[in-house]
Amino acid sequence: MAVQRVLPTEEAEDLLALVREIAAEELLPAADAAEAEGRFPREIYTMLGQAGLLSLPYPEELGGGGQPYEVYLQVVEEIAYAWMSIGVGVSVHSLTCFPLAQFGTAEQQHRYLPAMLSGETLGAYCLSEQQSGSDIASMRTRAVPREDGYAVSGTKAWISHAGDADFYSTFARTSDEGGRGLSCLLVPGDAPGLSFGAREQKMGLACDPVAEVIFDDVVVEADRMVGQPGQGMSIALAALDSGRMGIAATATGLAQRALDEAVAYARERGQFGRPIIEHQGLAFLLADMAAAVGAARASYLHAARLRDAGHPHSLEASVAKLTATDAAMKVTTDAVQVLGGYGYTRDFPVERFMREAKVTQIFEGTNQIQRLVISRQLQRK
Repeated sequence: MAVQRVLPTEEAEDLLALVREIAAEELLPAADAAEAEGRFPREIYTMLGQAGLLSLPYPEELGGGGQPYEVYLQVVEEIAYAWMSIGVGVSVHSLTCFPLAQFGTAEQQHRYLPAMLSGETLGAYCLSEQQSGSDIASMRTRAVPREDGYAVSGTKAWISHAGDADFYSTFARTSDEGGRGLSCLLVPGDAPGLSFGAREQKMGLACDPVAEVIFDDVVVEADRMVGQPGQGMSIALAALDSGRMGIAATATGLAQRALDEAVAYARERGQFGRPIIEHQGLAFLLADMAAAVGAARASYLHAARLRDAGHPHSLEASVAKLTATDAAMKVTTDAVQVLGGYGYTRDFPVERFMREAKVTQIFEGTNQIQRLVISRQLQRK
């Protein structure tokens, strides 16, 4: 069913109507076949960029859409409802633009952001490593200063769009001062010495390619340093607050889709002379699913509104990520249960939704890490 939304402006209402139209006409019809094939649908990102949907949360003077984060996240939710891989990809691309948009110089922003925000170029966010996923300060990828910039060596792991991106927002060690020794570099996708591992064989999100990004003395010009040397840790953490809200929005869209599929099936499937939705045991299960989706949406919107108002929102971003992704896992699993044996087959999409939901509890910081972030924030209050 169409989600009842309270949007801040008439412009935002028109934007959501456009997104629903694109989702219905371009995303939904293509998703099943593309996911079965496992190909990267670059043309979809080009189309979304041309529609102005990859630039929404960034200022108009930088080439962005000038929309508040609460509107942008609801756009992401609608996209994920139609095609989860694309919703995740849009969130990832927005994350890759964040360091430059927030910490770059005016010259860097005017040089690189127009192509990034228009979808002409697509980004990847190179933070995680095999031995330093949640422990950012222990990363080993190193950027060694040289006369013409930096030589980057090391390997990043679990990188979305690896091998398909045009630029890589990359975090590397420029000194041995732990978390204060990290810096952010904008690495071109065609840089000599840059290579990629085999794509990970994931259980879901087949159209979101993930692989290692390997840096072998990749030379990066000095003017591609984003922020100051040693500022990388603060840039990464600020970006992750926004990225976690993006994942919360995608998880909510996925959960809403699973709920809608389950309700539609329950209305049509008959047992004991009436639709199974009229049986209290199943009706209450659907009610719990709806409550979980509503709570997920409320949690990410609360975090987004705090961000839009300029208030601290790290705790709320983690709460949203935890709440929405746990809800997605529960709701998609319950959707399979509602469909019974059919839910366990690939003739119906809910089994794919369940597989896609699982990773939302893992990336952008596992839900165990979110609990750690939340508890530490509580200790400081």
